[in-house]
Amino acid sequence: MDVPAVADPGTERGEGALIQCPYCDSEAMHKLAQILLPGLAAVCVDGTTGDPFRSPSAVAVDLRKEMVDYITQRSDSFIADALIESEANQDAPGAEVPDDPFETVSVFMDDFASTKRNIIGHVSGWLLTDSRDDKIDDFVQEMEATKFWPLERREAVAELLLKNVDLKTRFHCPEKYENEERLEDHKAQCSFRPVACANDGCRAKVSVRCVKDHDAACVYKLLQCEQGCDKRLLRRDMDRHCVTVCPMRPMKCPFGCDSSFPDRDLERHCAEFLQPHLLMVLKAIHKKGRSEQDLKDLAQKLEKFDGDGKLAKALDARPLTNIVKDLEAKMKGGQSS
Repeated sequence: MDVPAVADPGTERGEGALIQCPYCDSEAMHKLAQILLPGLAAVCVDGTTGDPFRSPSAVAVDLRKEMVDYITQRSDSFIADALIESEANQDAPGAEVPDDPFETVSVFMDDFASTKRNIIGHVSGWLLTDSRDDKIDDFVQEMEATKFWPLERREAVAELLLKNVDLKTRFHCPEKYENEERLEDHKAQCSFRPVACANDGCRAKVSVRCVKDHDAACVYKLLQCEQGCDKRLLRRDMDRHCVTVCPMRPMKCPFGCDSSFPDRDLERHCAEFLQPHLLMVLKAIHKKGRSEQDLKDLAQKLEKFDGDGKLAKALDARPLTNIVKDLEAKMKGGQSS
């Protein structure tokens, strides 16, 4: 499918045909390209639901061309129509000119979709069902898997749409020049000029004006661990690291005391609080027949009897319970002999 040519930028101040700067916000263009595929999927699903002779994939080629033609034609006249409507409604309180390109293009696609829905597709209940959403998602995945409408081709369409509907020029450069030489001078310093992300592994190209915002969210950005360990890792791996392997991840005492500490301090905590932990375990083992003081005395005897320091090395209740039982048995055996 051929992408429609960009509209002639026209003239300015009566100086004849001017050359438009071609640059626009790369990430905004990418975002706009991303909504085109679900939009097409919705048109194809709504137009074939309940039809035993047609499937979404069978109509996708024709509907893609029709949709692109429709939204492109709507975008061509959008700014002129918006200004006319603004002038007509200037006395109306709260009247505003639409300035969100993504919302505008979404409205264009919804309008096109409404003309292609069959009887079932026109039923309001169907439009709100989970079954419809699932079918749209499935068809989006199918088109992505078969590369039916590759991202770079959608971005070419999105670039044209963005320039056509970006009324306040927030996402594209509005500058125009009398000749190529002046245009080239401008392009070298245009804030919309694309640059490659500096983070290793990231293949994104972003406008100069958006570099800081992109860098602040780039999943390939190398960062120091958020919890303060000495590890440096990619932003995309940060959450998993912090939850699963970071030695500084917070944890609660496995014996049930009120302490909390970094994971790396577990051994030190267990050694420092051995007596309270022993007391908890002994209460569970000797549920009846022993006073609090008797259990405290027994805990001290166990620690003295533990020549190998096994008690302090136990990191949760189960191994500590087993060690205690083993030491108690040995202590009793020594007394009986």
